[in-house]
Amino acid sequence: MKTFNDLEFRPHSAAPALDTHAQLFFENGYGVSVVSGRCVSGGSGYELAVITSDGLHYDNPVAEGDVVGGLSESNVTALMAQVQAFDPYQPPLDNPDPPQDP
Repeated sequence: MKTFNDLEFRPHSAAPALDTHAQLFFENGYGVSVVSGRCVSGGSGYELAVITSDGLHYDNPVAEGDVVGGLSESNVTALMAQVQAFDPYQPPLDNPDPPQDP
């Protein structure tokens, strides 16, 4: 099981002097994006978003349509455990709606 200690933080591309950022993917195809610094939602600590190879993934029970901010290291580890327990990621179909008869 991956934990906070497995994250490798680097300067955030959007604000390298202010924030750090780490991404980690799991075997189920999901991952986490974790930010620390001045731009964190919740004001301090860490901010976590669930990600996939397609980008941010808001439709999940961890982030509940958003990112989760104001987290401690142990909070991040707990949320990482939840993401690692998700069923395997299934990318959306390119055309989920079948063609309609005219």
